[in-house]
Amino acid sequence: MTIPAISVRGAVKRYGQLQALGGVDLRVEQGEFFGLLGPNGAGKTTLISALAGLGRLDEGAIEVMGHDVVTDYRQARRALGVVPQELVFDPFFTVREALRLQSGYFGLTRNDAWIDEILAHLDLTAKADANMRMLSGGMKRRVLVAQALVHRPPVIVLDEPTAGVDVELRQGLWGFIRKLNTDGHTIVLTTHYLEEAETLCHRIAMLKAGKVVALDTTANLLKRFATRTMRIRLAEPIGLDFLPGAIEEDSGWVEVPFERFGEVEDMLSRIRLSGGFIEEMELGAPDLEKVFVGVMQDA
Repeated sequence: MTIPAISVRGAVKRYGQLQALGGVDLRVEQGEFFGLLGPNGAGKTTLISALAGLGRLDEGAIEVMGHDVVTDYRQARRALGVVPQELVFDPFFTVREALRLQSGYFGLTRNDAWIDEILAHLDLTAKADANMRMLSGGMKRRVLVAQALVHRPPVIVLDEPTAGVDVELRQGLWGFIRKLNTDGHTIVLTTHYLEEAETLCHRIAMLKAGKVVALDTTANLLKRFATRTMRIRLAEPIGLDFLPGAIEEDSGWVEVPFERFGEVEDMLSRIRLSGGFIEEMELGAPDLEKVFVGVMQDA
């Protein structure tokens, strides 16, 4: 049986009366692109801190590539690269010096070729000799990604990596991360941009109040929890009691949920028979944002 990239068993963490993690069980397989989603305060950062050895669980255990993060912490940390949510940097070094220093933490003394490759992929080559404190926020975030990758870890955790990042950099970053995943790296992503998770992640776990409230493939979550929608704009308002679940928007549009496309023909027929004239119509597919809202409400 293949060793999982990350194994979390019965993870419990308390801060006084607050229970940040309430018995989390997760298994992330090698080579997965895994999403860890939840509202603020759900326990995502607490779990990542325990995974990275920055915090200790009160109960339970976490392993990275089969190495316990407490009893075998050296190997566990060598197998892991974390891009933190906060912008943390040393103002006394250039970008290249910071990456060389990070390499040294893992005993890598001749790592310049890989550093140059990372700088090129993250569009940092032109800033390689610039002091860290002179960089913009987006550039600093790129350096954080580079630092997480500098020792070539098989498991990479991205905690809100595109927060405050412009669209061009976001696309370039995800192209690079996709390539790493294709090359065999395991990626764990936390993000509030749910369209990113929907596009990138093979499986998703959703946390609320320190507990896993949904865990499945992205495709299955979309099938189970989200409905399709038909949005129409009528020439004149009519009564819509004959359309179950219809919601009238202030903009004049009406949104009607449905599950099977065969229902659309029946709804359009009812609208015509009621004297309605459709000026515009849109059909919307299930999306992760609706799934997320529904799961959080149910939980």
